[in-house]
Amino acid sequence: MTQFHSTDPATGETNWQGEAASPAEVQAAVDSARAAFPDWADRPRQDRIDAVKRYQAVLKERAPQFAEAIARETGKPLWETKTEIAAMQGKVDISIRAYDERTGERSSDTAFGRAVLRHRPHGVAAVLGPFNFPGHLPNGHIVPALLAGDTVVFKPSEETPLVGQLMAEAFAAADLPEGVVNVVQGGRDTGAALLDSGIDALMFTGSGAAGAHFRRKFADDPHVILALELGGNNPLVVWDAADAEAVAGIVVQSAFITTGQRCSCARRLIVPEGPHGDAVVEAVAALSDRLVFGRWNDEPEPYAGPLISQKAAEAALKALQERIDAGARVIRASGPVGNLPGAFVRPAIIDVTGVDVPDEEMFAPFLQVRRVASFEAAVAEANATRYGLSAGLVSDDPANWERFIRRIRAGVVNFNRPTTGAAGDMPFGGLGASGNHRPSAYYAADYCAYPVASFEAGEVKNIESEIKGLRP
Repeated sequence: MTQFHSTDPATGETNWQGEAASPAEVQAAVDSARAAFPDWADRPRQDRIDAVKRYQAVLKERAPQFAEAIARETGKPLWETKTEIAAMQGKVDISIRAYDERTGERSSDTAFGRAVLRHRPHGVAAVLGPFNFPGHLPNGHIVPALLAGDTVVFKPSEETPLVGQLMAEAFAAADLPEGVVNVVQGGRDTGAALLDSGIDALMFTGSGAAGAHFRRKFADDPHVILALELGGNNPLVVWDAADAEAVAGIVVQSAFITTGQRCSCARRLIVPEGPHGDAVVEAVAALSDRLVFGRWNDEPEPYAGPLISQKAAEAALKALQERIDAGARVIRASGPVGNLPGAFVRPAIIDVTGVDVPDEEMFAPFLQVRRVASFEAAVAEANATRYGLSAGLVSDDPANWERFIRRIRAGVVNFNRPTTGAAGDMPFGGLGASGNHRPSAYYAADYCAYPVASFEAGEVKNIESEIKGLRP
């Protein structure tokens, strides 16, 4: 058996250790979910609602334990992890409303009887969770799937197995039937075994590269529905905004929150050439200098913590240096944060105007500045990416927004708000390399069940009169 463990990136302390599930154990979990599916799917919908409401109650009761576990495994400060566990609780009520609105059952009278729309669950759903929001994001797939009647096999990120274990314990405490929710721990090999185990749906949150691999893997298997929530090389355009300091707050919250480890973080800041653009960049740099990075339980609370690991920090710094070597001008350099461990990095701001840099997501607090001559050029630059998750415009001119919202290609587009702003009662997802046109959040109900259209008559009647071209 393969042993692995998770560590606190802020301290190096071990949080969890155990064995990765073998292919046989993964198959057993899928078989258990398969066996539980018919009964779970056939139960009255109220039974499934009652079950996830019990789970919600367990989350509320265990909120402090969850918040600390998320902080220990991700390094995020407690103020942020408390909002994550609150979002997990809120997801239950949001998902119940979304099921009623977007799926469920409805009928209308017809001349022959009635037309009925129903939704049926897919079967066994595999959920692969990310490390950055190890509770909220997989929870956002699992709860809608359970309400739809699917059963679930969940593999947490190998970086955050403790949070996955706590979620498994919460579902068990909610007294769900055996086999309805199954958790398998492990890394890439465990995930690969899960994909090969005969699933009916894959619900994934993670990198664009992984999403592309899953597309290729299931290209010839249309039975398996894919819901892919992926990353982005997200633009934030600032144009005709007079208050540079006000703009700076929006930019900082777009680029550096959660140490840049949100898929919706702004990676590219697009500003006008000349003094107005200079003022914005200078204000952003000055505000970034004031951000406090520290351990999750420091007092006073820090703005953000480390990256998920020292390995992740080294990879991010390498990608940053490649852009500098290509000609990017350093406005604020990254590097270590005081005497803190190697997973901590300072925010970086580089000017890449006129420099050919990769169209890739740097999952770190690194911001690339481009200066352009016109608003039309700014929109074109914003769209110059194979991704399409989030985008934003900061401007005092509403006419700019009207043009921007018509032209920008992204699934989450904000005006005078950070690109990281999202809500559970709205869709969340992107285009291109950022997803596969199946947004999550409120729209998760759409991919957890498939529609069935029925035309029904209450009794057998002779419809010979409807048949044209009959001999007498």
